[in-house]
Amino acid sequence: MSRQQHFGWFLARGFGPHGWGHPSLDWDYDWTSPALYQQAVRTLEQAGFDLLIIEDAPSLGSASTIDLRVRQAFGGPKLDPLLLAPYLFAATERIGIVPTVNPAAYLPYTAARQFATLQHLSGHRLGLNVVTDTGSARHFGTAPQLGHDAAYDRAEEWMSAVAALWRSWPEGALIADPDAGRYADGALLQPTRHRGEYFSFDGPLNAIPFTDGAPVIVSPGGSPRGLGFAGANSDVQLALAPMTEQSVRAYRGRIHDAAIAAGRSPDDITILFAIQPTVVSSAEEADRLVAASHHPDDDVLRRIAERQSSDLETDLTGLDLDRPLDRGIFGEHVSHGSIQRLIGTHDEDASLREILTAHARLGRIRDGSGWVGTAVELADRIEEYGAWGNDGVLLWGDLHPVTVHRTLDELVPILRRRGILRREYEPTLRANLRPF
Repeated sequence: MSRQQHFGWFLARGFGPHGWGHPSLDWDYDWTSPALYQQAVRTLEQAGFDLLIIEDAPSLGSASTIDLRVRQAFGGPKLDPLLLAPYLFAATERIGIVPTVNPAAYLPYTAARQFATLQHLSGHRLGLNVVTDTGSARHFGTAPQLGHDAAYDRAEEWMSAVAALWRSWPEGALIADPDAGRYADGALLQPTRHRGEYFSFDGPLNAIPFTDGAPVIVSPGGSPRGLGFAGANSDVQLALAPMTEQSVRAYRGRIHDAAIAAGRSPDDITILFAIQPTVVSSAEEADRLVAASHHPDDDVLRRIAERQSSDLETDLTGLDLDRPLDRGIFGEHVSHGSIQRLIGTHDEDASLREILTAHARLGRIRDGSGWVGTAVELADRIEEYGAWGNDGVLLWGDLHPVTVHRTLDELVPILRRRGILRREYEPTLRANLRPF
């Protein structure tokens, strides 16, 4: 019997112009309307997915890259995923919804109250993808922009403060007994006075306690500081790593070590590796796509450079393709993980052309060189991950109904027949993420 795994969908574009630049735009969905997302998330729930994570970047970036971010809608515009979440909860019953939140954008008291509200309204299906996007901080106050590690320090304090507010109603404080004529015991509420390096506030929180646990915390990040944050705070780790057995086991080991160092159990964190498959109808079609990608022209490389410039908030489009990429062009605010994903395994002498060409080239699922293949080949690969002890995968892509169906229509029945994908849900997101 194959090992059952957890499945999620990572909405990589965020709450942005879905279908833009693709033929699916002519399905005439309005990306600013909830209907597109509601239709797609119902399909994910029917498929047995545990959660949907919605990427976000509150900022349009620096002045030098704004045009790159909006020209093809790579980095903006984006609407607020937290405000999309209620529409997705209303359209579903079991799947978890995980909007991305930035500690720089939410004061702890406001955050704790808003997230508690959504946790109750959703039947305890809320998750929070906590990111430390330092480039957005200038939009939310006058404090100086923080470096990579300091942003994690702020996020640690923020998480601790939010959790303390959620605990400010201890057991016994909520009575809700009509016969006794008593709703709550105010004497039990905790003052929760917080005076920290980054935040200052008083409690207790004006929200009732959770009946089935606090919102699930998700985090990305592969730097030592990011892994430490995950070990101490996360219920789900959004993992980005080469999908070889050695790499997967090594990454899982680092997360588990971080959890143990924080006084937690490795089983407290569900590790989901992000993959971006292209599912096609036949092996011959997969081979054709891969072969066509191996010799990209300068126009293809330019489009990749535009997309990477958007992600990195660093303009690559004016650089000489045939000179080595100067790593010093990336500011301190740029995610270390994003830089590493651009560079891959290339050394200091690699030209920008070599680096971008590697991003243009596709590979086959069946030999582990990439993510193009049939549904059977993808199921085989996911099944193999389970044999390595993997917790599950996040499929990375738009939430357009065309994308979701193209990826899942053949895959879901195969995974279910093999016992890899759930058929039944538990009542809450936290319960659904428990180890199988």
